[in-house]
Amino acid sequence: MRPDARATWPSPELINSWLGDQDIDFEFRPGEDVAVHDDPEAVAQARLFRDVLGRFASGVTVVAGVSNGEPVGMTCQSFSSVSLDPPLVLFIPAKSSRAWPLIQRSGRFCVNFLAADQADLSNIMASRGTDKFADVKWTPAPETGSPMLEGALAHLDCAIHAVHEAGDHYVVIGRVLDLVADADSDADPLLFYRGQYRTTDARS
Repeated sequence: MRPDARATWPSPELINSWLGDQDIDFEFRPGEDVAVHDDPEAVAQARLFRDVLGRFASGVTVVAGVSNGEPVGMTCQSFSSVSLDPPLVLFIPAKSSRAWPLIQRSGRFCVNFLAADQADLSNIMASRGTDKFADVKWTPAPETGSPMLEGALAHLDCAIHAVHEAGDHYVVIGRVLDLVADADSDADPLLFYRGQYRTTDARS
């Protein structure tokens, strides 16, 4: 083999596309792909885990930040408040997330609580697109400049407080620097339950 052969060797991604990957991407939540070993038992266990955990209804957020002057964001169902004093919240991105490393480098983010009419926005932010914000209206958050999405029910402007590794995810603790909600809004929240978007409107 010639010494320079490695330079012309196909990329690992291309080789995997020919041979078949040993892992498959398994979606637990919108945009959250987790590698699962490609054997029937592992896939069945992952599906059972997803289906059972899917019976816990949750709100839908977009966690957004700025990287190299450009907005970045990700749909995130795993969000919770943590502490009142100091004010802390958490979200849990998958290690496969492309947006999270960019947000982590910036050290700051804004959590946007989506309204019932923002399912399309959730899908955009869950996609692998390179320009998710092309048609999305937002304003910089007061403390960090992170994107506050137009139409969201509330915004929490945060600095990263701590990051903990947890299996195939990270647990990200954020310290809330500023928060705002439209007190006059009567919009319903966007929810996610059993693999589908829902809301609190009984007619939905």
